Parts: sequence; C-alpha cells; structure tokens
Amino acid sequence: MNVITKTVQLPDGRTISIETGKVAKQTDGSVMLRMNNTVLLATVCAAKDAVPGTDFMPLQVDYREQYAAAGRFPGGFTKREGKASDNEILTSRLVDRVLRPLFPADYHAEVFVNVMLFSADGVDQPDALAGFAASCALAVSDIPFECPISEVRVARINGEYVINPTFEQMKEADMDLMVGASAENIMMVEGEMKEVSEQDLLGALKSAMDAIKPMCEMQVALSKELGKDVKREYCHEVNDEALRELVRKECYQPAYDVVGQALEKQARAEAFEKIVEDFKEKYFAEHEIAEDSEISKEDYEVLIDKYYHDVERDAMRRCILDEGKRLDGRKTDEIRPIWCEVSPLPMPHGSSIFTRGETQSLTTVTLGTKLDEKMVDDVLDKSYMRFLLHYNFPPFCTGEAKAQRGVGRREIGHGHLAWRALKDMIPENYPYTVRVVSQILESNGSSSMATVCAGTLALMDAGVPIKKPVSGIAMGLIKNPGEDKYAVLSDILGDEDHLGDMDFKTTGTKDGLTATQMDIKCDGLSFDILEKALMQAKAGREHILNCITDTISEPRPELKPQVPRIEQFDIPKEFIGAVIGPGGKIIQQMQEETGAVITIDEIEGKGVVQVSAPNKEAIDAAIRKIKAIVAVPEVGEVYEGTVRSIMPYGCFVEIMPGKDGLLHISEIDWKRLETVEEAGLKEGDKITVKLLEIDPKTGKYKLSHRVLIPKPEGYVERERRPRPERGERRNGQRPERGERRPRPERNGQRFERKNDEYHEPTQEPKDFSDELDKMDF
Repeated sequence: MNVITKTVQLPDGRTISIETGKVAKQTDGSVMLRMNNTVLLATVCAAKDAVPGTDFMPLQVDYREQYAAAGRFPGGFTKREGKASDNEILTSRLVDRVLRPLFPADYHAEVFVNVMLFSADGVDQPDALAGFAASCALAVSDIPFECPISEVRVARINGEYVINPTFEQMKEADMDLMVGASAENIMMVEGEMKEVSEQDLLGALKSAMDAIKPMCEMQVALSKELGKDVKREYCHEVNDEALRELVRKECYQPAYDVVGQALEKQARAEAFEKIVEDFKEKYFAEHEIAEDSEISKEDYEVLIDKYYHDVERDAMRRCILDEGKRLDGRKTDEIRPIWCEVSPLPMPHGSSIFTRGETQSLTTVTLGTKLDEKMVDDVLDKSYMRFLLHYNFPPFCTGEAKAQRGVGRREIGHGHLAWRALKDMIPENYPYTVRVVSQILESNGSSSMATVCAGTLALMDAGVPIKKPVSGIAMGLIKNPGEDKYAVLSDILGDEDHLGDMDFKTTGTKDGLTATQMDIKCDGLSFDILEKALMQAKAGREHILNCITDTISEPRPELKPQVPRIEQFDIPKEFIGAVIGPGGKIIQQMQEETGAVITIDEIEGKGVVQVSAPNKEAIDAAIRKIKAIVAVPEVGEVYEGTVRSIMPYGCFVEIMPGKDGLLHISEIDWKRLETVEEAGLKEGDKITVKLLEIDPKTGKYKLSHRVLIPKPEGYVERERRPRPERGERRNGQRPERGERRPRPERNGQRFERKNDEYHEPTQEPKDFSDELDKMDF
C-alpha cells in the first residue's frame, strides 16, 4: 500500500493534508482531505469511452454530508440520508462550475466526481474544502484535465480578509465569498456582502488567489510523484477538416449579416437555423454519401451543426469587437428597455412584474407567522429561516414544448443568488415570515437578476419595510485569445452568455454590493478587466434602480387588507410556562377563545410573543389575556375576579389568569356570615375584590370585598378573641425544660418503654428463617 500525504498551509498557519493510496483504491482517483477534525473523501471515476453521439462534457458532481460526521441521526421516518439538501446541491454546483471548463473540449466520456463529508466538529466549514478535494482526486488520476484548481472561502472580518474562516468567525464577517481558481486565473466567484464597494470585492479576490496558488502547486507535485501527469489517450470525436473549412467559408458571412440585423430572439434563432439548413441541403445535393461509408449522413449533420456553432460564435464576437454592434443592436454598455408594474394580482400580499427586454418575472410575496418558518435540518446547520425565496423556470418561458418537472439544480442555484441579494434588506425585528416566489414568464438573459428586481418591487408592494431597494445586472465579456481588444457587455442576452467568455452577475443597493456570481470561460482575465466590468455594472444597476423607484419609491405604509396582522412584544422569561400552561392547555384555550394564533420563543433571556389574526379585535383580545397572565398583582388594586371554589372558611377568587386569592368569610360582607352561601356566592360568579395583602413568605393573596361596599351605619367592629398564651419567652429564649432522663444502652437488644421505665421485651422476636428458606428470590 503506497500511501502518500501532502500538506498545504493557509495564510493564518492552519494546515490541510491530502492523503492518497489508502482508501477507495478502485476509483480512477481518490484522496482523503483533512483539516483539523474535518475529513472529506473525494473520488473520481470516468468511463473509458464516450457514449456515441455525445458532443458535450457529461460531468456529474455530487457533494454529500453524512449525519454521522457530526454524531447525529438523520431526521424523518427512515432515519437515513435521503435526497440531496439545498446546501449539498449548492456546494455541488460550486465545484462543477470550476471543474467543467477545464476538461478538454473534445473529451466526452462520462465523469463522476463524488465528495463526501465523513467527519466534522462544527468548527471548520467543509463546503470551502470540497473543490480542493475534488481537484486533488483528478490530479491523482489519469483523466484528462488541463490544470489543477482549488476553492477557498474569503470573509472580511474587522477589515481583514480571512481564508476559510470558521463558523464562529463568520458571525462577524461583512463579506462571504467562495472563489474557485487555477494558479493563474479566477474561474468562479459566488457570495454575499453587506453593501461593500467594488474595490473591496477586488481585494477579496486577490487574497483568494494568493491562497489558491500554493494549493495548485502542491497538486502538480503530487501528480508528478504518482506519475499521473501523463493523462490517458482518448478519441471521442471524428472530424472532417475539409468540411469544417467549407462550413466556415459558406456560412460565416450570412451569419455575420444576421448578427448585424438586430433581430428579436425567435426571429434571430430562425434566421440562424435557415443558414445551416440551406447549407445542409446544398451540401448533400453536391455530395452523395455512400451507404457503406464509415460516416453516415446523420454523422455529417452532427458535424455540420458543430462547425456552424463555431462559425456563429465567431461572427457574433467579431461583430462586437470590430463594430461594437451586439445581437440586438445595443451598445456594449446599454440596458434593454424596462417596464415594471406592482399589484398586477389582486389577492397575493404583494406582487409585481419586472420586464427587461425579453426577460420577464412575475413575483409574489406572502407574509406569514412564525409557524410558517422553514426548518433547516442539515448536518451542520439546524435552524429556522424566516425569509424564503423560490425561483421557477418553466419550459414555456423559452418557448420549449415540454413538460415541467420538479425543481432542478439550476433553479435552486438561481433562487439562492436572489435570496442572498435581498435577505439582509429585511429588518431583523420584522415579525413576519416572508416568502418570495419568482415565476419566470420569458427568458433571454439573466432571469435571476430579473428575480432580484421583481422581488424588490413585490416586497415594497406588500408593505415590507425593506432597508433599501436592490437591483441586479448580468455582465458579459468578449475576449479572443492573443488579442488585446476586448468588450465588456452590460445586461447580456442568453446567446451572449452562451457564446461569450463571462457571466458576471452583481446585485446591490445605491450604497454597495449585496451579492455576486461569476463564471469565467477564458484564460488570462486580468484584474483591470474585472474592475472595468464591476464599474460598468454599477452604472447599469443604478439605471435599473431608478426604473424600480420610479414605479414604487418606498414600501407601502399599510399592509393590504388580506394580510394577517401580527403584534409582537416581550414578556419575562419566568412567565413563558404560565402562558403556555400544562401541556399547552392555557395557550390553546386562548387561541380557541380569540381566534388568534399565538407563538412564544425564548430569545436572549426573554419571552418573545407573536399574536396574529385576521382582525385587530382578535389580536387585542389575545394580548389582554396574555398580559393578564404575566401581570403581577399589586396590593391596593381592585380586580374583577371569578369564584373558583367554595370553602367553609371563605372562597378562592381568580383575580388574574392562574392567580387565585382567598376571600375569607369575614371579608365578604360587613355583617357576620355563618356560611359563604348566605352571601349568595357560588362557583363561576363574578365578584369585585381588593388585594389587601401578599404574604411575604408564601406569596398568598388576601382579598376583601367588604371594603369596597359602604359600611352599615352604626357598625361596630367585633373585638377579636385573645389568643391563648403559649408561654413567655425571656430575651427571645425559651425557659429551661429541665434535664432529660438518661436512656439505657441497647447493646443490640430491643427495649420497651412502660411507665417511663425501660424493660426487656416480654416476647422473643419471631424467627422467620424457615419462611425465608421457602421463598424464591
């Protein structure tokens, strides 16, 4: 067993170790990554050959967390891990987006990358290590791969950039970025920020690159040591260079002409499609394909489509670089026409339509109570979410004729980006649970950014007091290898994303960035280009933000009539149990009587109560009942009480929920009563009483009713009988009692006392040995 271990050091001195050759040896490559007590296994397996007809990179990345890693049982009925959680899917996407561009363009064999969390102490964040582990697994394999990469998390804490911070450190961070890169180039960025500047973002990216470079160098050394720097041979494509040149010669100029016509999406797609179909018709008319040919007519059609795609890509890029003309006729920094509308739907708590060019989002907002919060039960995160954002991308939004299935990874990823953009704008003490749902009705570029804009509009329409409006924009890049000329594109189309070199999304308020996501497909992207893209994006966001505020400038001052009202207040911690009652009896009774929904949570040493109901009357009734429970009775106050029980010496009266006091028979009326019934009192009657006294030792309440009614004329208070004397004390001490008689020693014998004298027992103690022998113990 040839076990090899390598280590790499983070800027703060912590180390990450990579071990290979010990476990999972039947894979093409496997490593065990360890950082303190966090351990991940990364494996990679690739098929030997490509599936016939495959013309793309069939890569599948799966990141999974085992509950045993944190010493926990999975929830649910089966008590085992099920489908991937949102967190696992998002981490898988982060790794996929960095790895995918680095496989050779002509490599089409299926590749499966699996990263599993096997140990976690809740200190270090494992998702920041998944990309590094996956790349190491590829480095120790012979699977073709251009160069090693790594991923790190960058956080800014107290003005300092920290690489792979702990969970505890993240509580103080104002930036949270995941950066994936090779030793030379940034490949992927995703994260959230608290309204930071563009320069702060660039500083974080530079810090990430400094940390990633030694990780990539270590992988190169490891690959050479294992002899895996020479990759396997493959042949997944059969090309016809003569056909490639012919397609370019015949189709380039027609494609270039279509690019310059500034057609709409569907018309442009049809025009491009006509060019390639006309070429196929002409080609097959001139070139007869023999039945016994090694390459069939269908194979030639696939090759023509592939070569034409490259022609279309080059035509679009050259038109932008040479003439500054984009597919829809815009300038490089121009934003498509925007129109917005709020309250297009009558019944949702908030709704909006945001349309930018051929991209449109219909977004709704629903306001709920604490009972509507989402419970997160991940391996290292067990919490509740009170701000939810869901993004849906039905096939009809791009004109596709196919059924809509469940939520895919793309929808989860796009929705998460929009959620990050907006979540910090919800006030921390806002009592409602908020759900935003974006339905994409049309799509031609950056529907996630349309979701951010539509979400801002819908939140303000719902009356959510967001701190500031947020807008978002997607930026593109055209840069050919070996050329200094490049173009940064604002508000990219779908084709510009597909055929371009960058998809750089940024969201923010007027004061700074709140979230970002970047995928880069070219090599050698300098920080100067990134800075230009960020500043051009800022100008675009400000333009879009003006369109949003022109539609609705601030949150509505009042909630819509159909929104449930919520009142929130604090109570002392010690009264939480009294409000809930045994088995929830009291709180359930209050909800039944008032029709309100009541929730209580202990937060920071106090009880936080939320009362929600469709109308104010129900809320007020519930609040009165709760405040009556938590109120402390005061001596001298008058209360409207309820007789709970009748006793010979008086009755017990409930003056507040759960608080009973004794109304003695002598305090019911001025006249002498032999029984309580003479006063006409019975259980359930209402009676006004005054709190005379609270016993300092027992806390019992002494009540009186007679002090609240006029004293009869000529009434004479009866003298109380004197208590019998118990004996006097002198100077606070009892008198001497005399000496006690000495008790005789027992010496193990029993004695009986008769007439103050001790005698031996008159009977011998009974012997139970025979009975004990018969008993079965």
